[in-house]
Amino acid sequence: MQDSNPLEDRLTELEIKASYTEDLLDHLNATVARQQQQIDLLVRELVELRKQQPEAGPGAARSLRDELPPHY
Repeated sequence: MQDSNPLEDRLTELEIKASYTEDLLDHLNATVARQQQQIDLLVRELVELRKQQPEAGPGAARSLRDELPPHY
């Protein structure tokens, strides 16, 4: 039976923590990359929707009927 070296135990604990931290960082990086892809897609869709919207000048008359939610 060997006696445990406190310094070696501390080093082992630090290595374990570093390993978990590295794994967490990898997961966070993947999440951020996926979210950036979603943001890029949403920005492209917004640009396309703005292109489809009819051009109206600042003084153009707007019908309040167009402003009603669809359930009315």
